[in-house]
Amino acid sequence: MTNLNLAPEIDTRQLPGDIAVWIFIFAELAVFGIMFIGFAVARSLDPATFHAGREVLHPLIGLLNTAALITASYLVATAVHQLRHRRSNVQWRLWLAVAVSCIYTVGKLYEYVNLYGQGYNLGTDTFFMFYFFLTFFHFMHVILGQVILIVLAVKVGNGDYDGSDMNGMESGASYWHMVDLVWLVLFPMIYVLA
Repeated sequence: MTNLNLAPEIDTRQLPGDIAVWIFIFAELAVFGIMFIGFAVARSLDPATFHAGREVLHPLIGLLNTAALITASYLVATAVHQLRHRRSNVQWRLWLAVAVSCIYTVGKLYEYVNLYGQGYNLGTDTFFMFYFFLTFFHFMHVILGQVILIVLAVKVGNGDYDGSDMNGMESGASYWHMVDLVWLVLFPMIYVLA
């Protein structure tokens, strides 16, 4: 007769990275969430202004920015996987993620300059107040994420990260993925649904 072990298995999975980074990520997501709710309420109170504002935006640039951030996140995820399994090509994936994410940075700066040149700014109306505030707040998170990816790439290149301790790499990657996730909400909210 076969002896079946009916004891429940203990799940030992943990959040990737450091718990302090996750507290920061959840706090940032809460701030973005509050701003998203404010945007939705304001849009429901004045749909004509939000529709007119959306018509001025460049959805192709928004779509290109989305593709750039998703591609950068893919590269970061594969870099983490490669490091965890102590494979090569980690550093160039991180550098490529930074380079690809610069498409977003340049696209967003182009958009800001173009809109400002047309006379749009934070004080134009409720839509543009939310547009500039939300996207610039996110833009600053992207810049911080790029700095983090650069630090990770340098540390991998120096041999500081070799796969034996994934905490730093996973923490940086988790922050980057949060930035990407926020954009995946912002893009349709501002460029498609407004």
